[in-house]
Parts: sequence; structure tokens; C-alpha cells
Amino acid sequence: DVQLQASGGGLVQAGGSLRLSCAASGEFTFDDYVIAWFRQAPGKERELVATINSYGVTRYTDSVKGRFTISRDNVKNTVYLQMNSLKPEDTAVYYCTSFVWGQGTLVTVSS
Repeated sequence: DVQLQASGGGLVQAGGSLRLSCAASGEFTFDDYVIAWFRQAPGKERELVATINSYGVTRYTDSVKGRFTISRDNVKNTVYLQMNSLKPEDTAVYYCTSFVWGQGTLVTVSS
């Protein structure tokens, strides 16, 4: 079981920075997990912001590229989201989540 605790949110002026933390605990191997940050603005659907896999490969939604940086510390079992040049449209509740990839199954569609 993995428990995640997000922290670091607050009030910041446009153009400012914040660093969010996602601390993981429980009986698991943290290195195996992909960690993702989502956000949900008032009246909007939850959206994926950034992910980082066990190899440190990162992905970002277009709206935060160049401004946000996701990183992980596998010793501290923590993932960070450094948010720079913040904009009013970044206002949202930010969530972190974790998952491991399954083996996958091939789908082939023939014509």
C-alpha cells in the first residue's frame, strides 16, 4: 500500500514560484513507481500536469512546459514539482498519484 502526502501549496503572486512535494510512505518499492501530478481548477476537469518514471524520464502538459520541473528523490521517497513563472491560470488544487505499469496487452486492428 502506498500513501501519498502532498504539501507546499500556498498563495503566490503571478510570476512567482512554489515547490510542491509529494512524500510517499508504506510497504512498497518507491523506485518502481511512476509519480504524476494532476491539478483541478474550480469548475474544470482534473488534468495531468507532469509525470516522472522510475528512470527519471519526465513528461509535461504543454501549458507548463518550460515553467514546471518534476523531479524525484528515491532516497527520501519524495517527488517535487518546481513551479516557476506562475500564472493565474495555474490556480488549482494539485494532487499527486502513483502507479506502476502493467505488462500491457497488444491490440491490433486489421483493416
